[in-house]
Amino acid sequence: MPNVKKIKYDNDIYNTIRKNIKKYRKEEGITAAELAEMVDLSHDFIRQIESEKVKANFSLDTFYRIAIALDVSLDDLIKK
Repeated sequence: MPNVKKIKYDNDIYNTIRKNIKKYRKEEGITAAELAEMVDLSHDFIRQIESEKVKANFSLDTFYRIAIALDVSLDDLIKK
């Protein structure tokens, strides 16, 4: 049986994405309310996504639309 490579996973991927969304949003000089309007979501939902206190999960569609709005790749949003 061949050696199988052990894969390391980000055990808190949502937290990594949260931090990156907030980081790139601030770098672009965009408020959470402006981002919400750009991606057609509520301001409260964007605040929940960025909050470490709320365990909000979000869809791939939301993840994709935020990346487009921030002009970053999906890879950028998942990098630690």
